[in-house]
Amino acid sequence: MSIRPVSRLVKSKATLEGAGVHLRRAFGFGNTSEYDPFLLLDDFRNDIPEDYLAGFPWHPHRGIETITYVLAGTVEHGDSMGNRGSTSAGEVQWMTAGRGIIHQEMPKGDVEGRMHGFQLWANLPAAMKMTAPRYQEIKAGEIPEVIDDDGTRVRLVCGEFWGRRGPVEGIAADPVYIDVSVPPGKRKVLPVETSRHAFAYVFAGGGKFCNASGPLAVPTEGVGWADTKPPTEAGDRSLVLFDSGDSIEVQAGENGIRFLLVSGKPLQEPVAWYGPIVMNTQEQLRAAYEELDKGTFLKNPGR
Repeated sequence: MSIRPVSRLVKSKATLEGAGVHLRRAFGFGNTSEYDPFLLLDDFRNDIPEDYLAGFPWHPHRGIETITYVLAGTVEHGDSMGNRGSTSAGEVQWMTAGRGIIHQEMPKGDVEGRMHGFQLWANLPAAMKMTAPRYQEIKAGEIPEVIDDDGTRVRLVCGEFWGRRGPVEGIAADPVYIDVSVPPGKRKVLPVETSRHAFAYVFAGGGKFCNASGPLAVPTEGVGWADTKPPTEAGDRSLVLFDSGDSIEVQAGENGIRFLLVSGKPLQEPVAWYGPIVMNTQEQLRAAYEELDKGTFLKNPGR
């Protein structure tokens, strides 16, 4: 077994998006090759309604898939295909923009005014940039939850993990997207396919991620971790980017740790990106914005 060492530890940064939504961005809108096939991860956690109710009014997307996972409050969705829905706590909305879609996402707090969720952007390969748009809404009861013997809980949003499969299907990046909770003081090894890029985003509690580059590290009495490099401590709103290996290892702190663990097969394709549209060349990007100006951005079936 080869534990993935930590390549980088990043604290998510406060930013404004949409019509003035206050959120935290873990990565995005820069060189995202280390996260390929993923482009962006936003943590929209807030308990001040004035900071999020303006939401994300009607805007276009092309060339990507957006994954919205809600933990508190709701996100109301509408799009140019006629889909309407409300994604509530524990639920997932997965939208394939493909050749073009215009949609809006309007967050609303729970009874205490809390709003919490994540949006992840996954890139589409060149061959699928102009595929037909698609929308999937996954209810909380459809997402499998696995509880291991030590109390570790895993909610499986997408992909295959511990012999189970998540409900979201047909995603080009073939991601594994899981919500992991490790109890206080427990140490856990979680498999990640070697060919994938992988990251963890901590959003509750904290802990240490092993930096072993060889066989599974074990504690040495009186010394601690037996790695040549000490473990990386990660707390709330920290993103841990992993190097190569076939698993990750985490030691939960005194309050336990909860994090998203996301992995995907890199596309290794050129990226031309401006705002909500991601293509492979600048020419394709210019064409998309020209179509927006001319009113020809949305394509009829078969075109």
